[in-house]
Amino acid sequence: MQIGPYRIEPALALAPMAGVTDRPFRVLCKRLGAGLAASEMTIDDPRFWNTPKSRTRMDHRGEPGLIAVQIAGADPQRLAEAARHNVAHGAQIIDINMGCPAKKVCNAESGSALMRDEALVERICRAVVEAVPVPVTLKIRTGWARAHRNGITVARIAEDCGIAALAVHGRTREDLYAGSAEYDTIAAIKQSVRIPLWANGDIDTPEKARDVLRHTGVDGLMIGRAAQGRPWIFREIAHFLATGEHLAEPSPREVGQLLLEHLDALYTLYGEAAGLRVARKHIQWYCRSHAGSEAFWQSVNRVDSAPLQRQLVCAFFGPDEAAESLARAA
Repeated sequence: MQIGPYRIEPALALAPMAGVTDRPFRVLCKRLGAGLAASEMTIDDPRFWNTPKSRTRMDHRGEPGLIAVQIAGADPQRLAEAARHNVAHGAQIIDINMGCPAKKVCNAESGSALMRDEALVERICRAVVEAVPVPVTLKIRTGWARAHRNGITVARIAEDCGIAALAVHGRTREDLYAGSAEYDTIAAIKQSVRIPLWANGDIDTPEKARDVLRHTGVDGLMIGRAAQGRPWIFREIAHFLATGEHLAEPSPREVGQLLLEHLDALYTLYGEAAGLRVARKHIQWYCRSHAGSEAFWQSVNRVDSAPLQRQLVCAFFGPDEAAESLARAA
């Protein structure tokens, strides 16, 4: 998949998710096969760019591969300035959020709420594209409501404004994340524009990835919730699409090792106390398909010490790792 001067290979992307796709998670997903991983969204209000939370979100130190940053807001000029700010801090691709269905975001007339105002969509896309010398991409839904799927119209507007690639989630804003994603609208959008297109929504197995590609004809796949606790899904899909064969599932020990690496990166980025809190949701996602996960989760969720959190993870996923962890903590 080609986005401006950049070749995305494999054409598998980690979808930006608020509170999830921080640098540790992006780095891990890239290492495990994601061709692109965008940051969680940064709002366009400059008053918040220098808060500790925003500085952490904009931290790309040591991140391999392309640096893609998603911006969110409703004012064309403020979004243009946000794009310039992030490019000055290392962004190589800017993504505009018109896909988030969260009430808090839509009540601020941003995210997928923007799809109700096609004239504003045009002003935003044009302002951001003209503001920066890097490719600008756009993430949308199939429409604002089931009765108003205007994804084709918005896609054509985006292409006319110079948007370099488009990601479409197969639900409307009205759907939130309920029901099943539909791909007919994504297929129709693909037939309506020439720019590269990502399909997003409910792509959670290699077979589903193959089927969505066949049905829509898109250039690449974007994976969000299915990567939570399963960052290796990218290598699984890439291998299956290339060979038609399945990779072996990672062993509990390998899962534990990946999680420990993830935890250590979270402690480093956020500090031990905050990193421990951020880690809890990731631990729950990693362990949910393993026997005894509910009891383990209840115990690990109560600890307030990073070494103890790490020790419990070691004990759950592999006794040998637990012994090594205790030796390091001693």
